[in-house]
Amino acid sequence: MPSWIGAVILPLSGLLLSLPAGADVKARSCGEVRQAYGAKGFSLADIPYQEIAGEHLRICPQEYTCCTTEMEDKLSQQSKLEFENLVEETSHFVRTTFVSRHKKFDEFFRELLENAEKSLNDMFVRTYGMLYMQNSEVFQDLFTELKRYYTGGNVNLEEMLNDFWARLLERMFQLINPQYHFSEDYLECVSKYTDQLKPFGDVPRKLKIQVTRAFIAARTFVQGLTVGREVANRVSKVSPTPGCIRALMKMLYCPYCRGLPTVRPCNNYCLNVMKGCLANQADLDTEWNLFIDAMLLVAERLEGPFNIESVMDPIDVKISEAIMNMQENSMQVSAKVFQGCGQPKPAPALRSARSAPENFNTRFRPYNPEERPTTAAGTSLDRLRIVWRTMQHSVTDIKEKLKLSKKVWSALPYTICKDESVTAGTSNEEECWNGHSKARYLPEIMNDGLTNQINNPEVDVDITRPDTFIRQQIMALRVMTNKLKNAYNGNDVNFQDTSDESSGSGSGSGCMDDVCPTEFEFVTTEAPAVDPDRREVDSSAAHLSHSLLSACLVCIVLALQRLCR
Repeated sequence: MPSWIGAVILPLSGLLLSLPAGADVKARSCGEVRQAYGAKGFSLADIPYQEIAGEHLRICPQEYTCCTTEMEDKLSQQSKLEFENLVEETSHFVRTTFVSRHKKFDEFFRELLENAEKSLNDMFVRTYGMLYMQNSEVFQDLFTELKRYYTGGNVNLEEMLNDFWARLLERMFQLINPQYHFSEDYLECVSKYTDQLKPFGDVPRKLKIQVTRAFIAARTFVQGLTVGREVANRVSKVSPTPGCIRALMKMLYCPYCRGLPTVRPCNNYCLNVMKGCLANQADLDTEWNLFIDAMLLVAERLEGPFNIESVMDPIDVKISEAIMNMQENSMQVSAKVFQGCGQPKPAPALRSARSAPENFNTRFRPYNPEERPTTAAGTSLDRLRIVWRTMQHSVTDIKEKLKLSKKVWSALPYTICKDESVTAGTSNEEECWNGHSKARYLPEIMNDGLTNQINNPEVDVDITRPDTFIRQQIMALRVMTNKLKNAYNGNDVNFQDTSDESSGSGSGSGCMDDVCPTEFEFVTTEAPAVDPDRREVDSSAAHLSHSLLSACLVCIVLALQRLCR
């Protein structure tokens, strides 16, 4: 071989060896990347026609690239937006479940309360006329307090019902004894004999158990739907950290920069990125699952004999039965009251001339279901029975949907990475983007939760700084779960049934197998039972408030210490 040929070949071979590995002698075209980039709605003015040196890249591999600095910035922002949308879309099911069911249940309970009040009013006006109308505020106040309780008011149901029967006794005692004048002090003495004399028979005891069980379950369930809705809405709106944004860009759009816009991320690679980005959301799962279990328990109460419809629909008949008992035992009741409270003073001559039968001689007629009063809109309570049957099906429906929503937050990475528009799928593990090139992804998949991300190879996660926003949602779920467990047991912040019969036999207790479960600790964050209309404050409620305040102060101090670190 002539010497001059060797002199030419050696420099050429040195030039070829100096080119970057995998690079062609001629720079590759960016035509495919330009097409994909433009389809995203970006201006093609940012993108070169052929690959350029990649020393300027901050996230993607600094090799020959189709990305300019401007492109990397825009695609990084695009990856953040797409991630936020993916999380919101993936959690759409659980959010709509709580939103739609809350609306249905709330509308039904409010309608039922309105119709029960109107039914009682229509029935009593028809039966007692002016006599009832002159004393109707006693009954109106009962429904006002029931509505106030349902809508979240600080109402002690047991005390409220006791007050109702005491006031009703005072009014009726005056009506059946019109020949006497009763002072306020005397009437207060009369009301103290309510429990001892049982002038209304067994109706107050039964109604108290039924109303408290039904209203506690109804209100707490609807509150639970509200909390579930709010937590789901808040958690689904994520704010990715800078480390997460870098990982998202590297996974979703660095293939563009490498001239591989059609290559999707490897499935396991996607899982590690999502587990790192959604580590705090996964930590919500434990408390969320406990919350769902408690919701399912209370849903059983809504299906059982103490559902609110079975209480409110015939409440007018139950109260009329109590009044009839009082009428039939009026002489014995009056005699015992006179014996205990003293002989009352005679009323003025005009009043004493009127006898008891002229004032209160109407007996309740046997109730005829066909005479069921209707609402102003012409909707009978019979229609509400149909609505309730529909609601019973809805309870079954929501129970199934609640079960499906368990583990929803730890399942987010898996749900997102199953999306064909996101990853190459599990069946294509060789021809996928692994963060550096088109090849198999080798690192192991991380476990769920913040502490398990300490060695996440894709996302820089600070496991020492839990997301305070997610921790707030965990606390909200924990508080609601305690309320739900207590509602299942028939207990409420302002209701502790201390009567001997409260856990008695049959349907009177509202507890399965005649035994109320006691395994749940009673924890509450409600305000203390202080009602401006009440003259007495229960000492146990005040003690609970003091303990709660102390606990809150401790939590605040601990939070401030953590922030100062």
